[in-house]
Amino acid sequence: MAAVAENDLYEILGVARDATDAEIKKAFRHRARDLHPDVNKSPNAEDEFKELNEAYDVLSDAGKRAQYDRFGTIPGAAGSGPGYVDFEDIFGGFGGMGDIFSSFFGGSARSQQVRRDGRDMGLGITVSLKEAAAGLKREIVYDRLAPCADCEGTGIGEEGSEETCARCGGAGRVTSVQRTLFGDMQSSAACPDCQGTGKVVQGACEECQGQGRVPDRQKVSVDIPAGIRDGQQMRVPDLGEAGMRGAQAGDLIVTVRIEPDDFFQREGDDLHVVVEVSMVQAALGARITIDGILDDERVEVRIPAGTQTGDIVKVKGHGMPRLRSSARGNLFVHTDVRIPKKLNKKERALLEKLALEMGEKTEDVTSPLQKLKSFLG
Repeated sequence: MAAVAENDLYEILGVARDATDAEIKKAFRHRARDLHPDVNKSPNAEDEFKELNEAYDVLSDAGKRAQYDRFGTIPGAAGSGPGYVDFEDIFGGFGGMGDIFSSFFGGSARSQQVRRDGRDMGLGITVSLKEAAAGLKREIVYDRLAPCADCEGTGIGEEGSEETCARCGGAGRVTSVQRTLFGDMQSSAACPDCQGTGKVVQGACEECQGQGRVPDRQKVSVDIPAGIRDGQQMRVPDLGEAGMRGAQAGDLIVTVRIEPDDFFQREGDDLHVVVEVSMVQAALGARITIDGILDDERVEVRIPAGTQTGDIVKVKGHGMPRLRSSARGNLFVHTDVRIPKKLNKKERALLEKLALEMGEKTEDVTSPLQKLKSFLG
């Protein structure tokens, strides 16, 4: 969403500037029901619903709301920021509040058959390799059908009650007989009065329209364990789609994606890194210290004498932490022997002396200008 300045967000939602979070949430749901394209056939309904959703994105977030109240604008895209996630829709989850409302309307009394249990929802989050090594707690924000707070998920209003469906006798299905040329054909279908639930609500909750669930924005903290691998999934019970009128909720399935690192390359629980060593260190051997994958970790690497470019030095126990274990993989250091491109007079003299000692022939490639500089100075 571009900087919000043209329309007042509080006016879009129809709330006062001092509205509580609960009032903002309720106002959004009521306005969304009127504007959602599934029920509103006005040519402007889709644009107005999008505008409403963007207003809610700002006013439902304490930080964004404070910035909007102070400056009157919110830079950046709606729903963006460190807490928001991208939906992958791999387990029947939804891609945003618009799709949540589509499912909500699809579960209303107009539907002939309703799935009572909530569906699993899938989303993906991205972490750095260092975060995957250390483990972290990440707060994520997503949209789902959540239990209705007004009726505590029952779908029943204050003066209402749940009764056995008179049409199907609580079976949830009705049988019909059709006469054909081949005789009577019997078929069974979901009861249209109770949508296959066997129960009907008398005096339904106005907020959830008798479903026991409403579209809502959910915040949840997810613990990402140290050593998690790219593509691994975590299951958060009961935080997927809420079931209808207290039925079993689905789970939230979080898929973790790990960004490539500029320094380390991961292979299972092992890490690989390319380290530059000088030709002197490679020839004589050396002990060098490099940064490890964990914060403030320093790793000592022993470079053997005679090391060549491409040689690999193994450092045990300094790779990635093994998932749910105190052990760690190994670190493999790939050496890159660097030859200096420029030598001063003293360095060149020492190398020439070494070449003479080793009986190696060298070529004088010093330019006339370099020779003059050497002579003068």
